Amino acid sequence: MTAAQGTPRPVRILIAKAGLDGHDRGAKVIARALRDAGMEVIYTGLHQTVENIVRAAIQEDVDCIGLSILSGAHMTLFPELLSQLKKENASDIVVFGGGIIPKEDIEALKAQGVKQVFIPGTHTQDVIQWIKANVPVSE
Repeated sequence: MTAAQGTPRPVRILIAKAGLDGHDRGAKVIARALRDAGMEVIYTGLHQTVENIVRAAIQEDVDCIGLSILSGAHMTLFPELLSQLKKENASDIVVFGGGIIPKEDIEALKAQGVKQVFIPGTHTQDVIQWIKANVPVSE
């Protein structure tokens, strides 16, 4: 809670696109919807490395990272992201994702530590509500 206002600070979210995936329309739609819902959003842009994403997340003191993957590299990039966060003692940052991810891979990703995966057709309001319910805001 901020002392002056008596209200909690907004959730800080980093939306990222890793690797060679060049499609960012979904990431931009989510970023805008989250911002419009009162969250602080940092969008890293296309072609980021996992190391750059983690560095930016720590630098920006985010509460969560939303990783958008349409390239099929989700079974490599999510574990790499989680491993890098652990290495940097930042495992408290909630990781969620979205994109073209087969349903059979979603449970495996969750077992590794990805908190939620949103597939195409998910309403932005569902993402907003999930974040509000599942991402703790640190002071």
